[in-house]
Amino acid sequence: MLTHTLEPTGKPAKLVFNKVGENLYRLDSSGIYYALLKRAGKQFRRSLKTTDRKLAERRLADLRLKVGSLSITEDANLSFEQVARRWLDTTRHALKDSSVKRRDTCIKNLVPFFKDVTIRNVTARHCERWLTERGSCIAPQTFAHELNTMRATLDCAVRQGLILTNPALNIKRRKIIQARIVVPTLEQFQKLVAAMRISDGRADSQNKAKAGADLVELLAYSGCRLAEGTSMRWRHVDFEKNNITVTGGDAGTKNSETRTVPLTAALRQFLTELKKQVSAHPEDHIVPIKSAKTCLRNTCCRLSLPDFTHHDFRHFFATTCIESGVDIPTISRWLGHKDGGALAMRVYGHLRDQHSSQMAARVTFSAPTASETIRGN
Repeated sequence: MLTHTLEPTGKPAKLVFNKVGENLYRLDSSGIYYALLKRAGKQFRRSLKTTDRKLAERRLADLRLKVGSLSITEDANLSFEQVARRWLDTTRHALKDSSVKRRDTCIKNLVPFFKDVTIRNVTARHCERWLTERGSCIAPQTFAHELNTMRATLDCAVRQGLILTNPALNIKRRKIIQARIVVPTLEQFQKLVAAMRISDGRADSQNKAKAGADLVELLAYSGCRLAEGTSMRWRHVDFEKNNITVTGGDAGTKNSETRTVPLTAALRQFLTELKKQVSAHPEDHIVPIKSAKTCLRNTCCRLSLPDFTHHDFRHFFATTCIESGVDIPTISRWLGHKDGGALAMRVYGHLRDQHSSQMAARVTFSAPTASETIRGN
């Protein structure tokens, strides 16, 4: 007989476990079976979560296999950081540079919560310490990245036989609330671009202003992300086939795949006019700058407009396409989404109030009159 004392309510309570087989115990009060195993000086006690003896024995056998596969080499004494770095090194080849950098930052933020603990001794308590001390203080998206990194590191430890189970599996994600998107109206967009092209009087200001306005128009008419737009070269434009190829440059697109997007009338006219103004060598960038952030911010301030960002013009493109009657799956492909339109529907399904009102005006619940029925036939 094995006895164990717990104090769930502050009062001593004695739990009695009866040994009913090798490594198998049964709790007197509930009849639930438990396993007690030892390997390499470490004890493993697990509830088998059943009162059925046969099922308990099968689960015990599975647990024996898992415990038996645990490593008893020096690797079991690696730190969380060492295992995390090992995991990152083995996945680096499949990640973009920006993703590697983000994972590296996550590891640095996680390490303090597992300091001085070998990977074999990491428990749910260490994971929960991160949850309570840091999890509530960071943005939901950062929370998700760090939790994913923690779980991936511990999954790596499980695969390598360093720990039995992943102690972070029961930590729930925080809900990520989509931030409200502020999309420029067509009037705001036109005023903004016109104002950006005006020199502020400083030396070389006109050239910088023009490049900034060109970048904003390129993003607005193509739906490209900033890095996709700034990496675009003239050889990517095919006026004969009326399309443009989005590669994302050396860093690639967000999903690492190129896509071909048809030229809208506005994009074709913009590129045609722009090509007349420059000696467009195929390898030249369409827009010679990497950012219009300063020019954009200053112009928005001058015109008392919202503080629009580069990415807001991708939203402008998508919303304009929706309001023009283009179906969501098609817009999704133009944007480079791989989910068939689910993300586009979630992000852009709002539409502007004016357009929504116009659509609502078309809805009728009245039965057609006799004359309308005749005309319909």
